[in-house]
Amino acid sequence: IDWTPFFHTWELRGRYPDILDDPVTGEAARALWEDAQAMLREIVAERRLCARGVLGFFPARSVGDDIVLSEPNGSGRQAVLYSLRQQMPRTGDRPNLALADFVAPQGAGVADHVGLFAVTAGHGLDAIVAEREAAQDDYSAILARALADRLAEAFAEHLHGLVRRELWGYAPDEALDNTALIREEYQGIRPAPGYPACPDHTEKRTIFNLLEAEARAGMQLTESYAMLPAASVSGYYFWHPGAQYFGLGRIGRDQVADYAARKGLDLETVERWLAPNLDYDRTGGPDGNAA
Repeated sequence: IDWTPFFHTWELRGRYPDILDDPVTGEAARALWEDAQAMLREIVAERRLCARGVLGFFPARSVGDDIVLSEPNGSGRQAVLYSLRQQMPRTGDRPNLALADFVAPQGAGVADHVGLFAVTAGHGLDAIVAEREAAQDDYSAILARALADRLAEAFAEHLHGLVRRELWGYAPDEALDNTALIREEYQGIRPAPGYPACPDHTEKRTIFNLLEAEARAGMQLTESYAMLPAASVSGYYFWHPGAQYFGLGRIGRDQVADYAARKGLDLETVERWLAPNLDYDRTGGPDGNAA
């Protein structure tokens, strides 16, 4: 478990375990830590939460900024992951990245794959929260949610380790401790829709459909693409020598329009999902620039 974000949930800034001895926040952090450990022991002893997940590997090739996946069962059916490319000024030979760069191009003669995953540690969480709220113990309800979130992230981390060492097996001799994992010193990346490299949450639908996440892991997507149960994570596995985490940053109207056309969506819908990344005022004049 990466405990640092757990403390951030409670607006206690600092890194675990140093935060426990912080001269300013240490006392509050230690009290919270003790409560969290007590609830975690209860959850484990009484088996209050159930973790479920599904992953799969799909033959893949990049076509421009699209990633075309083939179903591995020989059905011939295909699906597309739509990636976005950075559009920021660069110095030297630094490229503007897109996730499609980490997949072999069509026609390259290389058999490549992309992995997909969806995991949750939230089965049973609603019952815990309902019990605590009925007892007017809102603190414990929030604590349960925060712990479930950490467990879901830990599940995603654990599964990615199995992928690297065994299931995909490209790093069979990997031996990283928890600190190295938190620093992302492993090979490959596992970005998730909604994260900096791929901010479009609607791409979760392709992941859920291909993995049959509802039937296999009891996970659902709401109309706004929130994942149920709460405390869930879904995303991609890329393995490429140059694969790295990055932030998309601001993008122009030209790419947004192209992205909308590729996805078969209207421009207004795409602009709404990508609003934080737009490098123009969509309420501006005909050229897309603010007045």
